[in-house]
Amino acid sequence: MNNLIDYPFEIRPLSVNEGGGFLISYPDFSECIADGETIEEAIINGHDALAATIATLTDQGFTVPTPTSGGIIAEKFVAQIPKSIHAQLAIRAQTEGVSLNTLILNF
Repeated sequence: MNNLIDYPFEIRPLSVNEGGGFLISYPDFSECIADGETIEEAIINGHDALAATIATLTDQGFTVPTPTSGGIIAEKFVAQIPKSIHAQLAIRAQTEGVSLNTLILNF
C-alpha cells in the first residue's frame, strides 16, 4: 500500500456559508476531499478519505497515482498585478535576499 503521507495536499479554510472549519484536498486524486473543524482534524479525516480512495481504486483494478503524479505541474504562470503591488513585492524580495520569482512562487 502507498504511504499516505507521501501525497501532497492542500488545506483551505471554509467560509461560514460553507459550514466553517477546513477543507483538505489531494491534487493527485481529483475527487478525494475531506474536512474538519481544525486543521489537524481535517488532516486525519483526509488520510482516512485517501486510504478509502486508494483501497477502492485498487479493488476496482484501477491504477493508483503515484505521489505528485498529477498535482504538481511545472508551467509558466502569468498574472497582471497593479504596479503598487509589484513594487511592494520587489522590495520584500530584496529585503529577504531572494528573487522576485522565488518570493511569488513561495507566497
